[in-house]
Parts: sequence; C-alpha cells; structure tokens
Amino acid sequence: MTARRILPGLAEGPVLAMAEGLSFWGGVDPETARVIDTHHPAHGAGLAGAVVMMPTSRGSCSGSGVMLDLMLNARAPAALVFSEAEDILTLGALIGAEMFGRTVPVLRVSAEDFARLSAQPSLRIEADAITGDGILVPIEDAPDTSLALTPEDQAILEGRDGAAAALAMRTVCAMARQQGAASLTDITRGHIDGCILAHPANLIFAERMAELGAKVRVPTTINAISVDREGWPGQGVDPDFGARASRLADAYVRMGCRPSFTCAPYLLTDRPAAGEDIAWAESNAVVFANTVLGARTPKHPDYLDLCMAVTGRAPLAGVYLDEARRPALVLEVEAPEGADDSFWPLLGYVAGHMAGGAIPLLRGLAALNPTTDDLKAMCAAFGTTSGAPMLHVEGVTPEAHLLPLPHATRGRVTRADLSRAWAELNQGPEAVDLVAVGSPHASAPECRALAELLDGLVAIPLIVTAGRAIIADLDRDGTLARLKANGVQVIPDLCWCSITEPVFPPQARAVMTSSGKYAHYGPGLSGRALRFGSLADCARAARTGRAAPMPDWLT
Repeated sequence: MTARRILPGLAEGPVLAMAEGLSFWGGVDPETARVIDTHHPAHGAGLAGAVVMMPTSRGSCSGSGVMLDLMLNARAPAALVFSEAEDILTLGALIGAEMFGRTVPVLRVSAEDFARLSAQPSLRIEADAITGDGILVPIEDAPDTSLALTPEDQAILEGRDGAAAALAMRTVCAMARQQGAASLTDITRGHIDGCILAHPANLIFAERMAELGAKVRVPTTINAISVDREGWPGQGVDPDFGARASRLADAYVRMGCRPSFTCAPYLLTDRPAAGEDIAWAESNAVVFANTVLGARTPKHPDYLDLCMAVTGRAPLAGVYLDEARRPALVLEVEAPEGADDSFWPLLGYVAGHMAGGAIPLLRGLAALNPTTDDLKAMCAAFGTTSGAPMLHVEGVTPEAHLLPLPHATRGRVTRADLSRAWAELNQGPEAVDLVAVGSPHASAPECRALAELLDGLVAIPLIVTAGRAIIADLDRDGTLARLKANGVQVIPDLCWCSITEPVFPPQARAVMTSSGKYAHYGPGLSGRALRFGSLADCARAARTGRAAPMPDWLT
C-alpha cells in the first residue's frame, strides 16, 4: 500500500482521526481551530498542528476559505490525510501555497491504511513516507496525467490576459490534475460563494485578485454576503465589520460579478437549463442545480469558483460527465402519512448522512408530489450532511431514470431514522425567543405562505432573509407589506448562515427555524440552541414563543 501525494510538504503532529467527514465552514472556528459542529463526534477537538484524518470533507463549499484562513494565521492542521477524493480543503491548501507561500501537505491513502494510521497517536509526513510507531506507508506522487489544453487555455496560462487570469488558470489546471481530468470544459455561468466575511482570508483573496486585474468571462452571480449592503449603517452594525464586508462584496462587483447577493441563485429568473455546464459554489445551490434543474456542476470549492469564472473553464470531471451522475446508493423511503413540509429537510438530512460522498436515488416519494420549495429544503439539508453534489428522487427529478451503478448499495430510510434526526436538530428548549426563516434564502411562495399563517402581530422577533429579486416581487404583490404589518423583519443580502449581532438579536437564546441546514449549523455559528419544525410551527412559535413537540406523523 502507498499514499498518494496530492500537495507536497513535510509535517508531524498528533493524529486527529474522524470516521465522519467534517465541514470546516460552520464546523470549525477559524479563530480557535476547534470543531464547533455540535452534531459531530469530534466536537471540541483542536485542529491546529494536528494530522487531521477523515474519509473526505462534507457540507459547505466555504470550507476552503476556512482552511486558507487557518493557514494564514498559523492555526492550520499540520497535514490532511483522506481516504477518498476531496476538493474543498485541498483547494484551500492549494491557494495557500500558490498565493501566500504557506504549505500544508495533503495525502490520500487506502481505506486499509487509513484505519492503520488512524490508530497512531502521532504521525510524521516525510519526503517519501508517512511514519509512526512501527508503521511506514510509502508516499508516491499522483500519476502525471496529461491535461490537454486548448491554444486559448495555453495563452491564458502564459499570461496573455494578465497575472490574475494566469493564476486562475494555474489553479484550474492544478485541480484538474488532482481530479484526474484529461481536459477542461467551457462553462456558461458561475456563482461565487466566498463572499461572506466569515474570516479575513475571503477579503484578502478577493482584493488580491481584484488588484491583479481579475475579470469574469461568463455571467457570474454572487452569494449572500454578511450585511444588508445598503441598510447596515442604520442597523447598529460595527462600522469596521460593515465596511470590510462591503469591501468584500465590492471586490467581486469590480471583477464583473452581478450583485445578486443570494444563496439561492436558482430562484432568479434566468436560472440554468438542463444539461448546461455551469460552475457554482454554495452547497445548497449546487445540489439544487444538479438535482432539480438537471444542470451540471460539481460542488466547487470557494476560490476555485472565481478562477473558473475568470477563465471560463472548469476541470472536465465529476458530474460534468454522464457516468458520474449515476446513483451509487438506492434508498427506499418510508414516507409517513400526514407528513408536513418539515419531512423534506429531515429526509435530506438523513439521506446525506447515509450517502456520505455517494449520489443516492430515493424511492417511494413520487406520490407526495413535492413542491419546488420542498425540494429546495431537501437539497439544502442533504448538502449539509453529504459530500455529494446531487441526489435523485424517483418519479420526481429529471435524471432519476439513470441506472444505478453496478456496485450500488441499498438501504432504507425509516420513520425511526427521521425521528432520530428530528431529535438531533431539536436540542433547544421549548421556549424560543427568535424565529429564523430563509436558509437558503426564502422563495416568494414561502413568504406568501408565511403571511397566510400569521394572523396578527408576532410576539417574538421573526426574521426572514431573502434575495433582492424575491423581495422586489413581494413588494409588488403586497406580501412584503403584510409581513411587515405583522411585525416580520425581511432582510436582503445576508442569510442566516452569515448573520451577526446586532442584526441577529443579541438577547435571543433559543431559535426556531424551518431549515434543516440552519438547525444543523446554527448552534455552532450563533452559540444558541436551535429548534426545528415546519413553516406552520415557525409561525405558531412567532405568535406564542413556544416550539412545537415532535409531530404526530413521526411518533
């Protein structure tokens, strides 16, 4: 058995081995390098200076930014060791080496060697081997696969279009070789994820690229940011934080990106078509684009998203290819009778845990006739617990006819699985003092449904985050006025995964949400206890200050 060198470097440190993947964004505090994902078995563990081992990462595309920030501030792992393909943390380490001269070795080993190495108290990464107490695993370079570049690719690589474009092409080519791609593919549009001021690295990277003259070549939207771009000065936001968050957004706008500021770009009117090769980051958007729209995009890491938009090219690998979109897992779903809309995020959450990095096919759901919002909630929760870029739902999603791979495994999602997930996401008390809707950004139908569910002033704060385009629709049809009349606050540009105090009410200690994604990330991101339920449960909690018990259809 040999280890494959993905990124070079020498290191040694104590072993932090995890059998379950971890999202660095929302799962690791960049300031302390400790695991803050309260649902992860490694919660509380420190990553700084450790040889961090996991099968692969999962969750947010923004993990690459956290990795880069840890490297820039001397809090990074000593090394990363995976047993499966991994792009997000690898890309963060690659940018650290390419732009800032920092080094974290990245290696891939077999499942057998992963188990052996995980049992070691400490490991040393040497030039030609991983060594420990009585163990030695030789390291080999990855095969030098030939990457066919077009004359246009080569010209960009050689600097014809400036330093930023050349750096972007080097990064795209490095990731293509890491993924085993034989060539690059054209993309028609991009979506930038690394525009949240979750740590200084995002601002450093964006302003460095803008200073180098980066310009996007394809239409490119921007994810939710960390402030209401126009309203933050009047919201009590710290002026330094607000200014830096605005600078981050401005840097991407200067590079030619569209100021959409939404984590749900698929809700915009010009969304991708089936079969269209796009380059999106933001996990929920990637899963929705592949699953529901039939567009094609791997779960691209932050920073690679800009590099692809600048070059108009992406590695021809992963779910850009037909074969890679076939399911590797078939799950029969026990759909409980009488289930409400909270069923879909619970299902996505459970299916993501079961799938790991595999693309699943879910069966037994067609008769439920899920709405677009149901699928949106399912995809967001799935992208939180899985590393896969898509799933299929038999009789519902456009590519569910694809035959499972010959080695595909099978399993079941039972009512008991869903009940356990509900309990995991409901760690907070029954008394809540804040209701959070819009993670991912709320759609117009969600907001209209919420307005119908509210029949008077809310008793506790209810905040909806949504994209500018959706808020404009709600303003035109009167829904925005109805929500505001009931005391609901509707905020553009930021989302629940980027909101900070004082826009997040400082006095709130327990939060109710309809989002499986935010119910998972919220405790680590906000330090508050979370409750999860349906949209009707959220409306009821806003009126009464009480979270709903486990629904009857789960018991």
